[in-house]
Amino acid sequence: MPEARLRAVDDDWASTFGVQHVTVHGHRRAFVRAGNGPAVVLLHGIGASSSTWSGLIPLLAERFTVIAPDLLGHGASDAPRADYSVAAYACGVRDLLALLGVERATVVGHSLGGAIAAQLTYQYPELVERLVLEATGGVARELHPALRLAALPGAEQVMPLLNNPMGRRMTRLVLRALGHGLTAEADLVLETLEGMTTAGKRAAFCRTLRAACDLSGQAASLLEYCYLVGALPTMIVWGECDPVLPVAHAHAASLAMPAARLELFPGTGHFPHRADPVRFLHVLTEFMTSTPAAEHSAGAWRERLRRGGSIAPDPAPEAAAPVV
Repeated sequence: MPEARLRAVDDDWASTFGVQHVTVHGHRRAFVRAGNGPAVVLLHGIGASSSTWSGLIPLLAERFTVIAPDLLGHGASDAPRADYSVAAYACGVRDLLALLGVERATVVGHSLGGAIAAQLTYQYPELVERLVLEATGGVARELHPALRLAALPGAEQVMPLLNNPMGRRMTRLVLRALGHGLTAEADLVLETLEGMTTAGKRAAFCRTLRAACDLSGQAASLLEYCYLVGALPTMIVWGECDPVLPVAHAHAASLAMPAARLELFPGTGHFPHRADPVRFLHVLTEFMTSTPAAEHSAGAWRERLRRGGSIAPDPAPEAAAPVV
């Protein structure tokens, strides 16, 4: 009974897998590490933390080494005045993996985490064996109006007013007024707000958001360099009813990466791994066990960069690991 098992491990999350810490460049970074086997890195979305994966980590840990960081400015990690761009986050993931002795991994990213996972693949392709993009940011400009508003100046001062009983009721009313389907995921939005308990966390949230979008939408760039993934095993996961980043983005990414698998979750919004964890666990595990880990080749990478993606790479030999 997968559903009951997921509920059980989710309830035991805090006692079973304690959050660990390591200092990187003078700032404390929190992470969860569990299990043994091939490594899989789970990158959460904006305002969230490693706990978003709490129902999945114990089950993945039965077969894999799971690394789930709290990104800088999120969860139990420090929230300094720092660079919160997607590229800086990718550097932070690289540094954490180096300190933990993880040389290569399957990288899974949700929303902002997806943009970071793609950027990590672009900046440090030798680290990534497989790539999973779940409702990823950075594909196109469209973005829910609530996040566009949160990118405006002064949003940091408004957030504390939303994080009390009256504020939460007002937030639900605002989400309902804005529409776009986010009302159904109001609890997850409020959970994100509740995690931003300090001025530093709220400032980090706003800096992260402003680095990725403005009132006109996302500063999309993922499709500009996705040709570089070449034969890297890639899977795109999306909720068909996503109100934050529309499912049209999934189809655009799929067209740009024709070798990627596309898994659409009917009736699901922006959080497939939370709304349908049983299926998410199944498709992720099946993807990781059925595709060979890519082997990075600096020469092949340079050649793809030189060609600008206009010429497809030679197909990998039958049953051989793809070269990226």
